[in-house]
Amino acid sequence: MAAAALGVALGVTLGLAAAARCFRPRPQGAWRLPFRARVVAHRGGAGERIENTMEAFENAVIDGSDLLELDCRRSRDGVAVVSHDRDLLRQTGHALSLSDTDFRDLPPYKSPLEVTFSPGCFAHGADRRFARLEDVFRRFPRQPISVEIKDDDDELIAEVAALVRRYDRASITLWASFREPILRKCRAAHPAMPYSFSLRRGLLLLLLYYTGLLPFVPLGESVLLFLLPSIINRTYFPVPKGWAGHLLSKVVETVALRPPLLRHLRAHGIQVSPAPPDPQVTPK
Repeated sequence: MAAAALGVALGVTLGLAAAARCFRPRPQGAWRLPFRARVVAHRGGAGERIENTMEAFENAVIDGSDLLELDCRRSRDGVAVVSHDRDLLRQTGHALSLSDTDFRDLPPYKSPLEVTFSPGCFAHGADRRFARLEDVFRRFPRQPISVEIKDDDDELIAEVAALVRRYDRASITLWASFREPILRKCRAAHPAMPYSFSLRRGLLLLLLYYTGLLPFVPLGESVLLFLLPSIINRTYFPVPKGWAGHLLSKVVETVALRPPLLRHLRAHGIQVSPAPPDPQVTPK
């Protein structure tokens, strides 16, 4: 019995040590953002204007978005381009790879463009040009922006970090990526920039919460950007649309968006977006 108890205690201790090592934390609250990310314009407000275009960003800012969310890739000639897809067929109708095409040769977006997370809905816009990340930084010098790095591309990460330094916007520019190895490289390229949770660390966050270990693990992230499954993809999640997809999306939301978890994050300076429903806020 004593040996079993000792084994359990040792297991818990090792688990705590491993969790702390995985997070490589900064002190909690050290990365408090100088803004509140209550309304996030996903892809610049896709669905209201053509995604990730300057017109979309302009419209989102006018509508009062707190945070512009965009995606970034690198063209063949080394330009940091705002684009969700590498394969441009969906966005432009042309079977081209962005990474194999010079920026000046990128075709225009289709108009109307179907909204990927709302099939049957189309975005229209007069602006159909791909934007450079530098153009966005120059046009919105004090607007908070989340830059999702889509590819494991060292040159792209270095270029984004250089642009952030050039425009002196480290405190209002978030590193973002679903992939932890990419996010690790981003943090090394510009350690002063805040960052969001990767998918791996988001899952680890839930594991720590449900095992009761979360209070013992400091977190270095500044924001949890959580895309509601029931909204972000009405085609599949990850099963075909219907009762199964609806049920699965609700289960994920219920498991991930627990009020005590959200209160814990906010108490330690970590913002959560989207926030709980607020009748005065209309999400993008």
